[in-house]
Amino acid sequence: MSKYFQGLGPTLGWTAKLSKACMDARVSQYDVTPAQTHVLLYLQQHGGQVLQNELADYLQVKPSTANGVLDRMVEKGLVCRSVSGSDARRRLIHLTEKGAEQQALLQRSFLDVEEAMVRGFSPEEREALLAFLNRVIQNLKEDSET
Repeated sequence: MSKYFQGLGPTLGWTAKLSKACMDARVSQYDVTPAQTHVLLYLQQHGGQVLQNELADYLQVKPSTANGVLDRMVEKGLVCRSVSGSDARRRLIHLTEKGAEQQALLQRSFLDVEEAMVRGFSPEEREALLAFLNRVIQNLKEDSET
């Protein structure tokens, strides 16, 4: 039993809060906001190019909010915009070389934090923890559908 909390929900909440604080502290050294970090990671996962409305959906923000995030990223040289060849009303967002370099640094920071989270765990314990957490997620998803 945790010395901080006795229930699973509060323990998971505290874990999430601490891991986010550790990640935010590491990410802050790269002069990017959490939203910009999510954009860089999403672009990397999707081959370095996505539609702007797809990014807004992923970030779960209004198109105008996504536009503001992307404006600042363009100013920093992390991404660039272009018009979609198939529809001039649609904007493509591209990861720049600087953005890809920044994304790699961010990814390394995330892996470092993840390693700190499971320091002292055996490979089997790491796998078991991940399996249990995935099962918790699945249970909660199923519960929210009923």
